[in-house]
Amino acid sequence: MLEQLERVMHRYDEVARLLQEPAALAGDGYRLLMKEYKELTPLMQEYTAYTKTQAAADQAKELLADPDCDPELHAMAQEEYDECRARLQQSIETLKLMLLPKDADDDRSAIVEIRGGTGGEEAALFGYDMYRMYTMYAQRCGWRTEIISLNETELGGFKEVSFSVEGEGVFRRLKYESGVHRVQRVPATESQGRIQTSAVTVAIMPEAEEVDIDIDPNDLRIDTFRSSGAGGQHINKTSSAIRVTHIPSGLVVECQDERSQYKNKDKALRVLRSRLYKIEKDKRDAETAAARRQQVGSGDRSERIRTYNFPQGRITDHRINLTLYRLDGFMNGDMEELIQALLLDEQTRKLQEAGN
Repeated sequence: MLEQLERVMHRYDEVARLLQEPAALAGDGYRLLMKEYKELTPLMQEYTAYTKTQAAADQAKELLADPDCDPELHAMAQEEYDECRARLQQSIETLKLMLLPKDADDDRSAIVEIRGGTGGEEAALFGYDMYRMYTMYAQRCGWRTEIISLNETELGGFKEVSFSVEGEGVFRRLKYESGVHRVQRVPATESQGRIQTSAVTVAIMPEAEEVDIDIDPNDLRIDTFRSSGAGGQHINKTSSAIRVTHIPSGLVVECQDERSQYKNKDKALRVLRSRLYKIEKDKRDAETAAARRQQVGSGDRSERIRTYNFPQGRITDHRINLTLYRLDGFMNGDMEELIQALLLDEQTRKLQEAGN
C-alpha cells in the first residue's frame, strides 16, 4: 500500500507541476489536469497526515527505548505512542478505501428511467411516488432535475418517466437504484381495502456526453408525431413529439414533453446517447468481473431489489438484508441512510477482494 501511495504522490506532484506550464492551458488539458488534481488531493492530505503521525510515533518510540528517560516523560511518551498507533490504524483503513478502484462514471450526472411493471394503475401510481422520492432526494443533495419524457395516466400515475439528475457524484449515489422495486399497500383504486403487490422498474444510466458516444446521423431514423397523454394545453395540436430510432442497435427513444420539436429531439438524443453508453459500460463491467451489477428485470414481482411495505411502514433492501422502519421519511427523499449502507457494502466487498 505504501508503495502505491508513493506512486500516487509522485503523480500528484507531476500534475501540480504540469498545471503551472502554459501547454496545459490548451484545449481540454487544463480541465482534465484540474479534475485529476482535485481527485488526488484528499488522498494526499490523508497520506500527509499519516506520515506526520508515523513520525510522531517513531519519536515516542525512541523515548520509550531510552533507559535514562525520565519516568514522567516516559509516561507521556507511552500515551503519545498509543494515541499515534490508534490514529495510524484508522488512517490505514481510510487510505485503503481511498485507494480502491473507482467507477470512472461515479462523478457523472445520471438519467433515471422509471417504468410501471406488474400492477397496472397501482404500479403507475407508485411510479409517480418513486419519481417524487428521487426528486426530493436530489433536492436535499443540491442536484438539479429535469423531466425528459413522461407518460401519465388519467389518475396521475406515471407509466413511464425519464428525467435527468445533474450534480456532483450523482451516479455514485444513485447507481444502486437500478432494478425492480416492489410495493405492498392498499391501492387508491381498491374499494375492499385489500393489500396489493405491484412493481416498478428503475434504470440509472450515467449521462454520456457527445465526446463519449459518436452517433452517426445516418444511423438514425427520426419521426415526428402529435403529443398524446392525460392533459396539457399543446397535446394533439402540433407534431412536436419526436421518436428517434437508432437503426444499428434497434433502440427507440420518444420525447414529447416540450412544445419545441428541437428541444424534444435534443432530449431524446441525450437519452439515446446514455443508453448506448450504458451498453458499452456493461460490456466493460462484464470484462472486468463486474457481474454483480444489478440489472433491471422484467417488472415481475419475484424480481426485486427492494420492497416498500406501507402497512408495516418499512423498506427492505434485499441485497444487503437491511430493513428500515421509516417509510414515510424515505418516500419524502430521506434516503441517505440506505444509500450509505449500500456504499459501505460495496467498499467492504472491494476490500475483501483486494485482500485475496
